[in-house]
Amino acid sequence: MPKASNTRSSKSARSPRAVVRDRYTLYQLAVQSPDAEIDFVDKTFKKLRGRHASRLREDFCGTGYSACEWIRRRPTNTAIGLDLDPVPLKWGRANNLAALTEAQQSRIELVEADVLSAPKAALAVDAILAMNFSYWIFQTRPLLRSYFEAARRALNSDGVLFMDCYGGWEASMITKERRRVGNFTYIWEQESFNPITGEMHCKIHFQLSNKRWLKNAFTYTWRLWTIPELRELLLEAGFKNVTAYWEGDDGKGGGNGVFRPTTNGESCPAWIAYLVASK
Repeated sequence: MPKASNTRSSKSARSPRAVVRDRYTLYQLAVQSPDAEIDFVDKTFKKLRGRHASRLREDFCGTGYSACEWIRRRPTNTAIGLDLDPVPLKWGRANNLAALTEAQQSRIELVEADVLSAPKAALAVDAILAMNFSYWIFQTRPLLRSYFEAARRALNSDGVLFMDCYGGWEASMITKERRRVGNFTYIWEQESFNPITGEMHCKIHFQLSNKRWLKNAFTYTWRLWTIPELRELLLEAGFKNVTAYWEGDDGKGGGNGVFRPTTNGESCPAWIAYLVASK
């Protein structure tokens, strides 16, 4: 799922050296930064629990990009990724998992499964990731609370759920923003927003250097959730503590990539934050 291009996050993707026409490769280059994401998860878990996490679950994992990064960190790390769509899972196995060593591949699995009823192999984990706003697909309080309850049950006794979210007054705007990534252009489109239900429709397009377009490469129907709503639902689901980690300012109107726990966020046009829920 995408990191919205209108957020203040400074997390940046690696720039490609050549034109790439595969939508998953383009997505990973333009949207995801698993190294920075896993840095945050690893350091935060250690600070909270006094030990390194070992077993990680990536929910709504798509191609399993972050789970693969987790596997590379330590030979004791294991990971499982869950997603309902077999297409990105197949691509991830053929590309991301295939790039791992044989020993690393033995410690990771991508599974076609529903996060609301995860298989036994996806239980008893130290950390669960629900990143790139993927859990926003659950648009009602009962359904999202059910997901949080399922995630809590799947965690070990000292497990932690990590999520990201975004907001600011630009988050509900009808807009289309472009960002150059290497030799292609990433376009994030917020096509519609219903202020009564919070439902929003978003799209990702890519324009390649040869002027060829990949329109509607990814489409999403989400609810724009706020941090107070999410914190309340997580606590209702049984989590003991929910902390917002806010990104610092780089002094130029952007984010500096450093996320710190706080109860006082800055009112700005667009922001990105992490939510960390402890069992």
